[in-house]
This record gives sequence, C-alpha cells and structure tokens, in this order.
Amino acid sequence: MIDGAFRAEKSYELVVVRHGRTSWNESGRFQGHADIPLDETGRTQARALHAYLSNRTFARAIASDLGRARETAQIVLGGRALELETDVRWREMRFGTWEGLTWAEIVARHPEHAERSAKAPKFFTPVGGESFGDVCERVGEAVRDLSDRARDGDLVLIGTHAGPLHALLRVTLGATEADALGVRFDPATVTRIALSPEGARVLELNRSAPAVA
Repeated sequence: MIDGAFRAEKSYELVVVRHGRTSWNESGRFQGHADIPLDETGRTQARALHAYLSNRTFARAIASDLGRARETAQIVLGGRALELETDVRWREMRFGTWEGLTWAEIVARHPEHAERSAKAPKFFTPVGGESFGDVCERVGEAVRDLSDRARDGDLVLIGTHAGPLHALLRVTLGATEADALGVRFDPATVTRIALSPEGARVLELNRSAPAVA
C-alpha cells in the first residue's frame, strides 16, 4: 500500500476499472475521444472483471460517457440494482489530430517526437488535444465532487481510461509518488484506492482479473 497526500473527509474506496480491449487497442491506435467500442475480447475481459468484483457492493457507479468505458462498467455491474451514472470528466485524454494514428504514424508526421515514447503522453499536447495537466484538473474536480457526496465505507465503481487513471494517481498520491510507480495501465484492469482523512492508499494497482470460462 502506498500513502499519498489527498485527504478526504470520509473514508471510502474507489474501485477503478480501465475499459476492455478495442480494435484500436489491438492495433496500437490513439483513441482519445473517438468512441471506439469494445471488441469481443474486450467484452470477455469485462465479464472476467464482473466475476472478480462480484462480491463487492457498490454505493455508486460512474463511467466515462464513451462507449468502451460505459459498456465495461455496465458488464461489471451485471445484475446489480444500481444505476450507472456517466461523467465526461472521466473521458480519455483528448488527442486531437493524433486520434486514429499509431505512434509510428505520429512520428512520421512529427519527427521531433522520435526521441519520446508512445507510453509518455503526459509530455505531449497534440494539436486539437489537451495536456495531461488538463486531464488532472478535470479528474481532480470529479474526485472532489465524489468526496463531497461519499459516506464512510462507500465503495464507488468508476469505469474509465488509462489517461484519467494516471491523472487519478497524480491527484491522490501527488506527482512524486505517482511517477515512481511507473505503471502502464492494461485494458480491463482494476485499481483500488482508499481515500480517508489520513490520506490516499493504493490497495490494488493494474490488476488483471482471472479469465472466466
């Protein structure tokens, strides 16, 4: 567990799932705000997440309004009598003119980025896109709103994307601790963060669910 700087008034837990695989994940294309659906592998992964989290009782469930995150969260909820809310603040980072392109195609158009890696979008602000700081600002606002409504002991399910997950670590743990993790979020993984007046603790990070038959 990793202690962080964010302090909430109540003690509650965020159970954050990255969406399952899409065809653009498979081909290495930047998705951003493009509304690319889950592929069949992604739906199978989401069903594995449902099984993994089946014993959890959620007080709220919130997802990005993009279909891949929303469908993943809906599959995770399964038969629970809980409405899935949508919140655009949990959308993926907007990549502007890079959306639909692979990193090789981006570098071919922008050779100045050749020394960087596709795994480090926090260093880029594509034309028509947003910066990592922008993503941190909107995710931080969403977390503060959650804290205002949370009750002690709540479990809150969030269906989102890799960019907001990185922003969430930055917001709750602080920059130094978040960067030290060096995590690259895989599709259909669970990250659990406990928030309390004492600070933030990472309980589970980028955990893949066991496959289901």
